[in-house]
Amino acid sequence: MKPVLLLIPGMFNTSDIWQPVAERLKGHADVRVADVLTQDSITAMAADAWHLVADVPTGTSLVVAGFSMGGYAAIELLATHGAEIDAVAFVDTSAKVETAESTVVRQKTIAALERNFSRTVEATLLFSLHPDHHANAELVDATRRMMHAVGAEAAIRQIRALTTRADHRAMLARLHIPVLVVCGREDKVTPPDLSQDLAALIPGARLEWIENAGHQTPAEQPEALAQLLLSLIAMVGSESVQPDRSGAAPAIFTTQQR
Repeated sequence: MKPVLLLIPGMFNTSDIWQPVAERLKGHADVRVADVLTQDSITAMAADAWHLVADVPTGTSLVVAGFSMGGYAAIELLATHGAEIDAVAFVDTSAKVETAESTVVRQKTIAALERNFSRTVEATLLFSLHPDHHANAELVDATRRMMHAVGAEAAIRQIRALTTRADHRAMLARLHIPVLVVCGREDKVTPPDLSQDLAALIPGARLEWIENAGHQTPAEQPEALAQLLLSLIAMVGSESVQPDRSGAAPAIFTTQQR
């Protein structure tokens, strides 16, 4: 039976953010994409995402991949259903906790969304894409349509959910399943140092950089990300691969230049 791959979108994302990756993996896994548009907390997002995999039978591998805000939902799933998850990928995300300073920034973003939604969308999408992709009209237009499909109300609800997320760093430090941490090399939204911190926190985590990508890695470099997720899926159930249970410092790997 194919492994099940649960993909969780990020803030300002519909399920479309994962579509290019899902298309490349559907022959290798039963791919399911969560919805994060209606909930008012990361906990609720995780709970709704879990409903999508509640029917996975015992003996079928379950891999979870969370992008950006979806990474926080994936962390919450590990806190509540960790024993039933066989591997996890964190894409352009972090385990950093909310601070007074970051809360102020989020309040400013909410104010900008309320004041002029379209202008905020334009600034956000260009900031989140690699500069080389600003001239890619198809990618820019698709990102813009997705953000407008989410809308101001849902985006504001997501921002507020971020401010109340739990701190699960202690749990992550005890995690002993295959973990892949992926980050666009030019990510300005969740900069690479946050992925480095996340990978260093989790025993045995594998850290991969994706070149020519900003924050919107699933849309900017779907083939590269799909191949990395495929390598994670291949690890699950492999008798030759054993998670590091020693608590030693994790090994860090980087992709070759593409």
